Amino acid sequence: MRTVELDGSPEALEGLKTALADALDGGPAVLPFTDPALRDAMTPDEPAEPDTAVVIATSGSTGAPKGVLLSARALTASAEATHARLGGPGHWLLATPAHYIGGLQVLVRSLLAGTTPALLTGRGFRPDDFAAAAAKLKGGPRYTALVPTQLVRLLDDGGAGLAAAKAFDAIVVGAAATSATLRERAADAGVRIVPAYGMSETASGCVYDGFPLDGVRVDLSGERIRIAGDVLAHGYRLRPDLTAESFRDGWFTTSDRGVRHGDGRIEVLGRADDMINTGGVKVSANAIERLLGEQPGVRDACVVGLPDPEWGEAVVALVVPEGEPPEADELRAAVRSELGAAATPKRVEYGSELPLRGPGKIDRAAVKARLRSGLSS
Repeated sequence: MRTVELDGSPEALEGLKTALADALDGGPAVLPFTDPALRDAMTPDEPAEPDTAVVIATSGSTGAPKGVLLSARALTASAEATHARLGGPGHWLLATPAHYIGGLQVLVRSLLAGTTPALLTGRGFRPDDFAAAAAKLKGGPRYTALVPTQLVRLLDDGGAGLAAAKAFDAIVVGAAATSATLRERAADAGVRIVPAYGMSETASGCVYDGFPLDGVRVDLSGERIRIAGDVLAHGYRLRPDLTAESFRDGWFTTSDRGVRHGDGRIEVLGRADDMINTGGVKVSANAIERLLGEQPGVRDACVVGLPDPEWGEAVVALVVPEGEPPEADELRAAVRSELGAAATPKRVEYGSELPLRGPGKIDRAAVKARLRSGLSS
């Protein structure tokens, strides 16, 4: 297995592009990484599982390291279906870390399109840097992939970064849910976004703006979303037990709940384990978060259940305000009116940002720890 350490430099990304092109052509499997401990957990000295082109190493939501095994077929199917949905092969800007599937797929799409991607290098994300990288793209169509936090920063900046974003034919927004408020802000600003749902196990986004990509099947008949198609990974690195548990009969069982609306659009309702049992009533943390996010003065919110001697679990919210913080009683009243008394947060705290894990995903464990300690910043 070929390991590629990504240190934020253009040279490292070029090295990954070369290794990835080789892997897609039948060469050694590639393991991109930034964390040496996570790399070592993948035991790269041992041979890669058959049919593996890329191993995406992730700590996962539980912190237990996992390596997602992706074939050249899965990566190619995802890239080709994405181009078909967006309007054909184009020129891509890499703006997210390439050791995560969203960033790596930008490189795969560029390779298949025969175009040279623009690279946003370095650590962190700054609107001016985004604009400078976007200016290097020649020709069209022009695409990029962002996480919601990056999109918010471009919208907030309102300068060169936003102007650059408006020039893209499509911006795929994934890794975390895109709120209705963020959709509206982007539309009002003239930024064409395509919210995507997917994960490493599906070779990146496989449901675009509520509809599966060509060749992707989604089953919502059970408690969790199941996905099938050529985009699927074929297991986890050196974990046949986890592979057997999640990949069965050509289907991958996710950790999420979903519903299909009358027009065929799929709505992801959040993780199946996000339910909070408070006073014997189960409420959805994701539903509360969505409602809070729609309230005036709220930029973002995370809702968790904390141990409580009276309620078993108490519903507690950490809210990131947009300017002056809204009154907690007003937020609580909005939740009570729409979702009922059981879903109403017992406590509302405020912070300048939500702790993140990976590319734009909220670190719920960190939110719980912050709220337990009484810290709100």
